[in-house]
Amino acid sequence: MKILITVLAFLNGGYMLLDGLFVLLKGKYIGPEKPGPWSGLFYKLNIDVFKLGPLFIIFGLLWLIWMYGLLTNQHWAYIFGILISIFTLWYLPLGTLLSVIILVILLSAKTKMGF
Repeated sequence: MKILITVLAFLNGGYMLLDGLFVLLKGKYIGPEKPGPWSGLFYKLNIDVFKLGPLFIIFGLLWLIWMYGLLTNQHWAYIFGILISIFTLWYLPLGTLLSVIILVILLSAKTKMGF
């Protein structure tokens, strides 16, 4: 289980980090011109989604920090993993899916994973 959620954390964090850097450098996100379904949440709040590069970078780094904590059996990794997963649920569709999978694994396998 630990290997699976480590890979999922790397995918989620790595992609968010790259996407944040990409939008800062290129003015658009990786992929199609229009950002994914997550952008609708920000448009409703009148937030320019193309100015969210720093947010994506922070989230990406938080995922990678959690991955480090998980791999090194840090005492804070369990709670941090739950929190970062919850705070990434807005990132439809892929971030939401990965976060839900990680949440389910964390909540169902707490003792098996050494937390």
